[in-house]
Amino acid sequence: MRIGVPKEIKTHEYRAGLTPPSVRELVGHGHEVLVQAGTGGGIGCDDAQYVAAGARIVPDAKTVFAEAEMIVKVKEPQPVECRMLRKGQLLFTYLHLAPDPQQTHGLLESGCTAIAYETITDARGHLPLLAPMSEVAGRMAVQVGAYSLQKANGGRGVLLGGVPGVAPGKVAIVGGGVVGTHAAKMAVGLGADVTILDRSLPRLRELDDLFNGRVHLVFASMDAVEQAALAADLVVGAVLVPGAAAPKVLTRAQVARMQPGSVIVDVSIDQGGCFETSHATTHAEPTYLVDGVVHYCVANMPGAVARTSTWALNNATLPFALALADKGWQRACREDAHLKAGLNVHAGRLTYAAVGESLGLPTVSADSVLG
Repeated sequence: MRIGVPKEIKTHEYRAGLTPPSVRELVGHGHEVLVQAGTGGGIGCDDAQYVAAGARIVPDAKTVFAEAEMIVKVKEPQPVECRMLRKGQLLFTYLHLAPDPQQTHGLLESGCTAIAYETITDARGHLPLLAPMSEVAGRMAVQVGAYSLQKANGGRGVLLGGVPGVAPGKVAIVGGGVVGTHAAKMAVGLGADVTILDRSLPRLRELDDLFNGRVHLVFASMDAVEQAALAADLVVGAVLVPGAAAPKVLTRAQVARMQPGSVIVDVSIDQGGCFETSHATTHAEPTYLVDGVVHYCVANMPGAVARTSTWALNNATLPFALALADKGWQRACREDAHLKAGLNVHAGRLTYAAVGESLGLPTVSADSVLG
């Protein structure tokens, strides 16, 4: 199979779809890999390293999209990229379609087949291709939250760890999944007073064993979320409904009652955000104020630490990329139900029910297009 890797064009997105070692694996399986010139600049890999791994460097994205049978990216295709996709072409990347009707319609109109990293599952019901970036984003959430709390950055002027004689800052994390767990690890490491809220009692029990009393664990009732947010210096939104738009856990009226200069970091923003006041921002302009509360809502947080993120992502995506290239997407999906769960779009039809429900669009089952 001929596999193409275009350079990412989303604002301040530095990650790359494939690393040179991943290219070497694919070439070793007998596939051809085309890489757009400069793709690896943001992860410290020059074109020569890709050539040494067996890739062919091409001058622009137009060539990649025109020649490749499968496109491997990191972020969702931007409008100009959607227009370069074609019928019969396979796209393998993060999509996050539920809050993005423009991209959804662009993919449907292209006629391509699109498999989303974020809805591929594993035997335990987890999301193995989302997990590495969730780990990065969870850890980053506390870093950027601590930075945003500095007075010069619009925050309350609170040091999360406190100092002897001064209480530590309070961190409320809504959601105890991968993002929430890694955010808590960072916050605890800084010495903050940490509360995790989740609606799953089994998960709260697991977190109790993990943190051994170092965090407060609270069932995420509407009242509990409100009270935790009003008391917090930093609130991390880590809510996920796979493939669907994130539920709103705080209203604008509740945000308005939060402490002036407190900070919200909405890691759920890729799926539309879990706070009513959230809207997507970029690394160029990451924050904004609503009623005196600093909001950090960057939709590609892991892009800021591109080298770490790209290697972590490729560790997870490479086995699936190899299966798709070795077997073709239809056979690969028929033989692996977890990969099949990633199928979101095929030949002008949506194949993921949660996306259709979120956007009010009809869907067909993945099985119906696999034959």
